[in-house]
Amino acid sequence: MNLSSFFIYCVIVAFSPGPANIVILASVQNSGMKKTLRYIAGASIAFFLLIVASVVLGQLLTSSMPFILPALRIAGCLFMLYLAYQVYTMDVSKSSGNQTTSFTSGFLMQFLNPKVVLFTLTVIPSYVMPYYTAGPVISAFVVAVSLIGLSAYMTWAVCGSLFQGIMQKYRRTTNTILALFLLYSAIVVSGIPELIKG
Repeated sequence: MNLSSFFIYCVIVAFSPGPANIVILASVQNSGMKKTLRYIAGASIAFFLLIVASVVLGQLLTSSMPFILPALRIAGCLFMLYLAYQVYTMDVSKSSGNQTTSFTSGFLMQFLNPKVVLFTLTVIPSYVMPYYTAGPVISAFVVAVSLIGLSAYMTWAVCGSLFQGIMQKYRRTTNTILALFLLYSAIVVSGIPELIKG
């Protein structure tokens, strides 16, 4: 097993902009770090549970993914559109955004985001299980990947906190840009670009 390629893959997927990271950035701006930690807790627990599911169900999940993916794409697209609307309509006159900073919202986002689902359900079976079968070793990889995910969420939150002053000064513009990123993510997740390409 090539550990460096495994960890590089995990870091790139976890830290790259995606719906959960964009919502974290918007939540810090609109609700502050303390309230955003609820969202991060929900997202992190769901991320961990998805990785555990990949270990437990292994090959069954990987082989059934082509059948599950269309429904997951639709549900994920709709949820991201809802979040884009929530971010766009956050009250610019006061800190709000409890709709998007809840534990439940962070938890659900992970189960409805095909990028996260595909990553978490395939990373351990594809990279680790062909080389290791011992429970403690696989458990260590599950914890390592979960910590990479948590560190990515916290990094996005810290960046949001560092730039909170600038983001609040231009809150309406920031909310609009973040909502547009979520809208873009929803379109990509829906599979429409793939249909257009042919």
